[in-house]
Amino acid sequence: MDDATVLLRSRERPEEFAVLFDRHAPFIHRYLARRLGDQHADDLVAETFLTAFRRRDRFKPDHRDARPWLYGIATNLVAQHRRDEVRELRLHRAVTPETSAGCHAEQVATDVTAAALRETLTAALAGLADGDRDVFLLIVQEELTYEQVAAALEIPVGTVRSRLHRARGQLRAALGGSNPLHLVDKEAHHG
Repeated sequence: MDDATVLLRSRERPEEFAVLFDRHAPFIHRYLARRLGDQHADDLVAETFLTAFRRRDRFKPDHRDARPWLYGIATNLVAQHRRDEVRELRLHRAVTPETSAGCHAEQVATDVTAAALRETLTAALAGLADGDRDVFLLIVQEELTYEQVAAALEIPVGTVRSRLHRARGQLRAALGGSNPLHLVDKEAHHG
């Protein structure tokens, strides 16, 4: 039974929705853990499927696979989580006194010694625009097709292509001319 059928049946029998959770939760959890760490992934997986359950009547039945739709919901939750973190950081900075010179020196030393590939790649990814980063990660880490990413993010395939091209170029520049896809592959095999 494909996902569209499960979603359709779950409108009459809500317990049927559990099939989608069992089928796709591991993929969504992996994606969220890569984006935010294991600590936040569990909560956001639950929130992703709760949102999907509430919106199951909006799923387009001509899409047989619900995973791109679920990735879209998860990506929106990641964006909301990041906005919340920025707000908390701004609040923390507003009420916390400036750090001493000793703490700053320690931070600089830590930053210099933390120049391994993972940190470099993470920083380069953080420098991307949100939409570009979302497209890049869905294609590279989650191995979605351009069409699946377009469905997940509700954007045209051409936009997926242009965002991926832009992300690759910016990552290549940030990584000193190295191809970001090769670095991701090496990191996946060695990290």
